Amino acid sequence: MDKSIPSVEEAVAPIKDGATLMIGGFGGAGTPIELIHALIDRKVTGLTVINNNAGNGYVGIAAMIDAGMVKKMVCSFPRSSDPRAFTEKYLAHKIELELVPQGTLAERIRAGGAGIAAFYTPTSYGTELAVGKPVAEFDGRFYVQERWLKADFALVKAYIGDRYGNLTYHKAARNFGPLMCMAAEHTIVQVSKLVEAGDIDPENIITPGIFVDDIVEVTNPAQEEVLIHAGVVYK
Repeated sequence: MDKSIPSVEEAVAPIKDGATLMIGGFGGAGTPIELIHALIDRKVTGLTVINNNAGNGYVGIAAMIDAGMVKKMVCSFPRSSDPRAFTEKYLAHKIELELVPQGTLAERIRAGGAGIAAFYTPTSYGTELAVGKPVAEFDGRFYVQERWLKADFALVKAYIGDRYGNLTYHKAARNFGPLMCMAAEHTIVQVSKLVEAGDIDPENIITPGIFVDDIVEVTNPAQEEVLIHAGVVYK
């Protein structure tokens, strides 16, 4: 099945108000800037966004927050190198925050993709992040129960993909991408190079196409840090 889409605008068209989105990226590494900016152009609102951080400057996720599109962030690092957009909205009580330790965030997403409804971790025991959550003792140590994370959509950036949705990633840009592809109902991927089925060595495929719904080629994708350094503000 050919899953290729001709443009980023068409790729994000199914996303509606109130959706829950997983967005790949670790800082700027692996952030699907073009898909995010196409979504900003659609001006959807009431979104819940799951990401490692809450964006920087006024591009990418930060631009979504600045535009008032995001009602809740689920992330590990709401304060990164330049968190102005999130900080302004948060202090004005215009955005909610669910803070999740980074390893727990990755495991909650993995659990969502694997169909594991809950798991136990010692991380956060005895802190405010554990308040209200079930706690159990195993082998003399206390563990906090965490629930899976799933999403309506995932926006992911990969390096090479074929028309069936099979993906490879570029080094650290891989980060949360494979997990998010598995944990979303509808996965949308931008790739730097779109190839024909069979052109990727099966041994090199990281995300099988069964976890991808739509794939769009974006040659020479923008890098978040470069945009921020150039003073770009995406509206």
